[in-house]
Amino acid sequence: MAVERCPGQDMRFWRPDDIYEVPCPKCGASVEFWKNDPQRTCPGCGNSMPNPKIQLGCAKWCPHAAECIGAMASGEDASLRDRLIQAMKRVFGDDEGRVRHALQVLDHAERILAEEESDPLVVRAAAILHDIGIRAAEEKHGSSAGRYQQIEGPPIARRILIELGAPEDAIERVCDIVAHHHEVDRLRSSEGLIVWDADHIANLPAALAGKSEEKQRAYVEAIFRTRTGKALALMRLRWAAAAHAAGRPS
Repeated sequence: MAVERCPGQDMRFWRPDDIYEVPCPKCGASVEFWKNDPQRTCPGCGNSMPNPKIQLGCAKWCPHAAECIGAMASGEDASLRDRLIQAMKRVFGDDEGRVRHALQVLDHAERILAEEESDPLVVRAAAILHDIGIRAAEEKHGSSAGRYQQIEGPPIARRILIELGAPEDAIERVCDIVAHHHEVDRLRSSEGLIVWDADHIANLPAALAGKSEEKQRAYVEAIFRTRTGKALALMRLRWAAAAHAAGRPS
């Protein structure tokens, strides 16, 4: 018999104010938190900051706490994650928009990863590096179109991962995701689908701009591939609708 999920963590029971923004103590940029996020990465400076409003008293006694709130990168994974972020920043240079997008995708991928069976190292690395070929695409092809990113991205991702000592099998899987991150039908791994969903959550405001509520929901149903990714996207729709009704920016 399936165990009923804790209502506090089941997004069906969440309210719009369970998503909120907190200023980064290092750079002042707004960091979006969901109420069960233990920590998040600032999109402005890459600083990892704890959730100042988190309330997880039940985690002290609940035997399912680790499954419930997930686990952030730790140990060697954390070190590689941080070094990948720095390598990504070096490639993008002063392009703050693309750095911010990569960090947003990483954050959403980690939220999905907490609920889905997948390889954390591959998910995190692919999320950070998914757009890594965009500058080379513009320089060589005069375009940032997805097909050019997918050509130029894998060699750059491979070089970075080799330099950082990532496992060979992980390198191949990450490069495969980078090579197909705009082609969902060619993303056959759970890691690839998590990155696909995380990328689309990050792009959701632009994708849904001007669409009716009915068309927004239809878009989410059609685009998202993981159960958790779809749930996060639907929660974001509810949060944006509530923010709009209250006159707050969403």
